[in-house]
Amino acid sequence: MNDTADHPLLEIVPRSDQGATDDLGQSARILVVDDDPAIQRTIASYLQQHDMQAVTASGQQEVIEQFARCEPDLVVLELRLGQEDGLDLLRQIRARSDIPVIIATGHRCDEIDRVVGLELGADDYVTKPFGLRELLARVRAVLRGREAGRGREAGRNAPQRDQARGRCRFGGWQLDRRSRRLTDPEGNPVPLTKGEYALLLAFLEAPQRPLTREHLLQATRVHEDIFDRSIDVQILRLRRRLEPDPNAPRVIQTERGVGYVFALPVEQMSSTENPWPCCPVLP
Repeated sequence: MNDTADHPLLEIVPRSDQGATDDLGQSARILVVDDDPAIQRTIASYLQQHDMQAVTASGQQEVIEQFARCEPDLVVLELRLGQEDGLDLLRQIRARSDIPVIIATGHRCDEIDRVVGLELGADDYVTKPFGLRELLARVRAVLRGREAGRGREAGRNAPQRDQARGRCRFGGWQLDRRSRRLTDPEGNPVPLTKGEYALLLAFLEAPQRPLTREHLLQATRVHEDIFDRSIDVQILRLRRRLEPDPNAPRVIQTERGVGYVFALPVEQMSSTENPWPCCPVLP
């Protein structure tokens, strides 16, 4: 007997309606985190039917075990995990890895969970009940964004782009693009998530110029179906890193009707210039 076909939190798509698969994700390993065994089996089986590897976990300990065996390429994370908090688990994942995470919320009214999840570094979300076809599309979109990001990174590492990958300075802040090290005006290191770093890089490449949300989305995610407002969440997170008062931003300013502008001038520094007075550049 199939105990998953009528699960109220999932919308099952008949096999004949699923459409042809493409090559994307055939080697991807997807970790499905949910405390409901029926949902675990349904999602895992559907992903496997589309040539993805799918493993499951019910909570923190099993997630740790799965990461120890082999880090997945993407995590589908339910935020309501019985006695455990999915947001806490998301924090732990982000503390050790930048792998993509799609969060799932159980109620359409849980907007605060979705917003907090995105602020903590989730790449996308689905709301139950969701269709398995929609979940598959979002998994593929996130994986495409990750592959595109790797391609851009490889391009930046080309010899002709070495100068662009050097150090830059703005308003007392310094960013070393080679090491991805950001320091504040006092010289303290400031950690950035993958999304925050990509967004800051997009601004530094076009300082004091208005940039549209669409441009920033393409520069940071390259998701075909990501919501336009999600860039506002990323902006908020980056402002909290850079601004003394994020509610009165002076570094990243809103350009009404257009998008955002990085208000500070950016100084490109030569690769041999030492930004740390107490640490000479070694020969």
